[in-house]
Amino acid sequence: MNDKMELTAAKDAFDRVAKKQKLSFSNCREVIDQVSQEIEQALVKIQSVEDPMSPANQKSILTELKHKLIAINPLKLLEGSQKELNLNLSKFPKLLEKSFPDISKAYRDVDFDFHIVNQIIASHFYHQGLFDLGDCLINEAGEPEAAAQRSHFLELHQILEAMRIKNIEPALKWVSTNREKIVQNGSNLELKLHQLQFVEILKRGNRADALNYAKTHLAFFASSHLKEFQKLIVCIIWIGKLEICPHSELFTPIHWEKLIEELTRDFCNFICQSLQSPLSVAIVAGIEGLPTLLKLANVMAAKKQEWQALKQLPVPVELGKEFQFHSIFVCPVSRDQGSEENPPMLLPCLHVLCKQSIMKLSKGSSRAFKCPYCPAEASAMQCRQLYF
Repeated sequence: MNDKMELTAAKDAFDRVAKKQKLSFSNCREVIDQVSQEIEQALVKIQSVEDPMSPANQKSILTELKHKLIAINPLKLLEGSQKELNLNLSKFPKLLEKSFPDISKAYRDVDFDFHIVNQIIASHFYHQGLFDLGDCLINEAGEPEAAAQRSHFLELHQILEAMRIKNIEPALKWVSTNREKIVQNGSNLELKLHQLQFVEILKRGNRADALNYAKTHLAFFASSHLKEFQKLIVCIIWIGKLEICPHSELFTPIHWEKLIEELTRDFCNFICQSLQSPLSVAIVAGIEGLPTLLKLANVMAAKKQEWQALKQLPVPVELGKEFQFHSIFVCPVSRDQGSEENPPMLLPCLHVLCKQSIMKLSKGSSRAFKCPYCPAEASAMQCRQLYF
């Protein structure tokens, strides 16, 4: 919401500057045209007198022109218009700087494994269906192993392209080939594909084709998905007047869109890949966490502390639940998040603390200590590391 408001404020400020610029240009042009007109009229008068070369005639005409230009006062008019424009122009960069701060302040010099980075980028291109870009990167970077996922994502995008023109055959072929594992994952994708195809037959109004399709492809699901099967069969009665069918919600186009999303999710799950590419997730998470990092970098700079020297952030970076891919343990005593150096440890009483808290309570594992949450006593040797 804040980002949207900042963008709106920046756009409004730009619109004001653009409006002032147009107004300033119009005013300047009007003043210049007025001055030009007075000069042209003076020249016409000089040329029209009997003796244009007479100093007396020229002086009177030029004096008249001078008085007119003084009355117009073009310099003051131009300065006023330009001053108003400059005022708005001076405010605009400040607003941009406030809304879009220098993100390089939050940059940290990290040693990357360029082979892994190349593979991540190539995988992202394949994930998005940009196979030419992925192939180009692999060839130029010399990363042939990054092409391992290409065939999987090529098959996925071929299936999706067919689905967008309501052709379910490639999808059904993939489901049929991998039916056992897909069913184990709890997916009823095959039924939904046949359901969409059956609905398209109903829309065409051919009752015989609908009955034949139901017998051939839907009867198999009657026992395991009786409710869905009954709904579809009832719809045959309403052919020709589907708009008043009690199950008319089955005929909305959104079902195709939803199934494309579900198929993409199931396919990615099947090949052990995330729905979104790791690169896109990292970028979106970085954008969401950037304001906190920028604020921290500015505070540390004000205190003359080295941002690059931090091994752990002193403040939490709040991200949405969509960025939580694994369990996180926070020690109830120290409030520190568990890590490889400070893992969660299970006490004999089944309460959990971080290792560093246990070391402090047990004075470096030299004596038994009392659990902070129950009367039980334990020693550091009795505690066992937990893995989430």
